[in-house]
Amino acid sequence: MAQEPSAKRHQGETSDQSSNLNDVHVPGEKREYTRTLTRVELHGKETLEIVCTSEPDKADKMIGRFKMKSLGLYPRFIDVDVEFTRRDEPLQMTAVMQLCIGTMLGVPHRSSHKMVFYYTKRKINLKPKHLKNFLKEHKLYTFVGFSIEDDKQMMKRSGLEIDPKSFIDIQLNWRVPYISEKDYDSLADVAASVIHPFYKGMKNKIDKEKDLKLWGISPLPDYLIEYAATDAYATYKSWKIIDNITVGAEISKAREAGPYYHCHYAG
Repeated sequence: MAQEPSAKRHQGETSDQSSNLNDVHVPGEKREYTRTLTRVELHGKETLEIVCTSEPDKADKMIGRFKMKSLGLYPRFIDVDVEFTRRDEPLQMTAVMQLCIGTMLGVPHRSSHKMVFYYTKRKINLKPKHLKNFLKEHKLYTFVGFSIEDDKQMMKRSGLEIDPKSFIDIQLNWRVPYISEKDYDSLADVAASVIHPFYKGMKNKIDKEKDLKLWGISPLPDYLIEYAATDAYATYKSWKIIDNITVGAEISKAREAGPYYHCHYAG
């Protein structure tokens, strides 16, 4: 049986607009920052590259990179996930938005790295200029999430919306076969089934009572960034695998049903 890595290890760089004397986070203090983590371990030799930023200009640059990297992919799936501010705040809203797209970074002698990008924000007027139009695009990309109704509501409070026709909810479109007896499977159930058993415990990495109240702080601690990164990657990778298998099965059936299928579709 495959074993989980004993611990996640990463290398990271932080840039922020605060003085070096203020590196220790003060409860209630918020500041603009960008945090980059590399080689964050997942299952086997899979690793993540993570960019977490609260700076709108840097977020816009990352969105531009997403657009460029998606040009060579088909189909173009992009994970969208949202973490919320505390429920006891006056108006609960989006605190952290995650975007994930799998890409080959061409790093020799390493596994394929995946790009995960976060934008953390607390005020609507701080959102990146290009984010709204990026999320509204319905022809070039298909956005993927898991149990997305709350995400959609919180995004709308922040002035952000995704075309419903371009937003897939994995929870409503896939069931773990043979073993699932629940009304709905969790992301951990799905990811452990289609990617690797490592993801079965992905939701147990944090204290849900304490840590989920911290999404509104800035900067975020590394362990929360890694937790959200794993969540985003598991969503993206799960649907990528599910879609590949489903489309492959459909092509096989069509080919069996029509002897000339390959002449028209297979090239």
